[in-house]
Amino acid sequence: MIPNDFIQTLLDRTDIVDLIGQSVPLKKAGVNYVARCPFHQEKPPSFSVNPQRQFFHCFGCGASGNALGFVMQHTGAGFVEAVQHLADQAGLTVPSSTEPVRQAPSRSGLDLLQQVTLHYQEKLTQVPHAREYLQRREVTPETAQHFSLGYAPDAWHGLEEKFPQVTVDTWLALGMMVRNENGKCYDRFRDRLMFPIHDHKGQVIGFGGRVLDAGEPKYLNSPETELFEKGKELYGWPQARQALRQNNQILVVEGYMDVVSLSQAGIGNVVATLGTATTADQAKRLLRSTDQILFAFDGDKAGRKAAERALHLILPLFEEGKEIGFLFFPEGDDPDSFVRQNGPAVLRAKIATALPLSNFVMELLTQGLIRSQPEHQGQFLRQARELLATLTSPWLTFSLKRLMAAWLEITLDQLNSFLGTSAAPRVQSPQPRSRLPLRPRQAPSSIAHQLIACLLVEPSFAQQVGIPDPDTQTSPLPEALALHHLASYLRHQDSIPNLSHILEHFRAQDEEKLIEAVLKREFLTLQETPTEELVVVYQDGLKRWQSMGRQQEAKSLLQLAQSRPLNQQEKERLQWLTLNRLAQ
Repeated sequence: MIPNDFIQTLLDRTDIVDLIGQSVPLKKAGVNYVARCPFHQEKPPSFSVNPQRQFFHCFGCGASGNALGFVMQHTGAGFVEAVQHLADQAGLTVPSSTEPVRQAPSRSGLDLLQQVTLHYQEKLTQVPHAREYLQRREVTPETAQHFSLGYAPDAWHGLEEKFPQVTVDTWLALGMMVRNENGKCYDRFRDRLMFPIHDHKGQVIGFGGRVLDAGEPKYLNSPETELFEKGKELYGWPQARQALRQNNQILVVEGYMDVVSLSQAGIGNVVATLGTATTADQAKRLLRSTDQILFAFDGDKAGRKAAERALHLILPLFEEGKEIGFLFFPEGDDPDSFVRQNGPAVLRAKIATALPLSNFVMELLTQGLIRSQPEHQGQFLRQARELLATLTSPWLTFSLKRLMAAWLEITLDQLNSFLGTSAAPRVQSPQPRSRLPLRPRQAPSSIAHQLIACLLVEPSFAQQVGIPDPDTQTSPLPEALALHHLASYLRHQDSIPNLSHILEHFRAQDEEKLIEAVLKREFLTLQETPTEELVVVYQDGLKRWQSMGRQQEAKSLLQLAQSRPLNQQEKERLQWLTLNRLAQ
């Protein structure tokens, strides 16, 4: 059996847009991507891919799912085959069910990685072509020392020779050795410039290695281990903290050398995302640590795409008092090459021209649209509605609406009318027995279905708003059990899972079919609802769910009274339930 933790990591490492785009020609349409459905014949495209939720859905045939679901439906592969397919693309090794569970590396594991770092640093001073590489990249010895840069010798068993007392299993657990299909073990990093990766405490937990000459892959990273979770770490974090305290601004780049070069140029408040797209965990750490975040990306297509993904991650997390900006370098340039060619003064001047978050949002929404064309205006409104639904900040919502109204050359009230939203965004509890007058929608088939749909659209509600009280609902119906299990799962996660993770958690479980049914009905009617409206729908559903549970409890007590006298506690409970219902 493949561990669930590995499945979640695999989904985190897979971009569903990239995956589906390999076989289906996707076209950007607002925050989503659209295409003709690969599962049925059609002319107008009805197949939609949502990069934020990592989810696809066809409005024509109803096909939907996450990255694994797409591989299984598109290729006919089984679950294990689909996992292997994604793992091969992500560069991960699928754990075998026969492999023993690795023990978490103890303090000795951290100490050993520190010793390896010192070993690599020593080798850097002894190998001429490694030092010459740094000289070509204009990296000074002081900067190399500051980041503990080193060199991994061109040897298959260099670590075993240097540390003969350490077992192969220890090296494998730390990700420093590889076992091939024949069972042979050898060093993972050979003839590479080594970048130690430190955690927030400054402890070495993994490495990145770059080839010195021609070779692939250009960069090789430590695999996921008990010490190293790639999606949670930021390269250069310990070195950037002092500068961060002085500037209250952090610059986020893509590569190790970007961090090294900018730091050497005097711009020390810089970190990198370890060569991957920005993750939710990284975004949360950044927002907790500073009020100003500037994402600096290469000017090529991949850089623009990385910026879009960072934007989609940041928008739901944005809070008042934060400043988010986006900076793009000329195509063919990256922060490393730009600062070496132009100097730090020019780079600082370019940083000052970064796009504010709101401007970048409008640039994406209006890309390729002609304002005077009614069809493009309608497309803009649809895209705007989708994006606004992801926001939790009332002020950002209001500010973006003003910009959207200005682009359309209409008033804010007219925009709200077209969007079906209120003029002043706010989140508040509904009055008793009142319900939000949403724009016309298909009514949910049940309260449980409505609550499930709300949690699928906005999983954070489970922690930020609340979940149904299981003590007030004893219904054995599948809808009630599915709601309880979904809400409990979301409530007890350290970080908010996206829709892709939720679907995978409930794969092959009793709740799977019901969740799939909700995705095709209630979810589709609610997914574009702005957050400030959706939270009221959810709160109203919670109240009605609680009320229905109390009615059911009262009915059960009345039935019980027909078969035997109620005890004092049961009488008091029935009286309270009756009075409570009359008061509503």
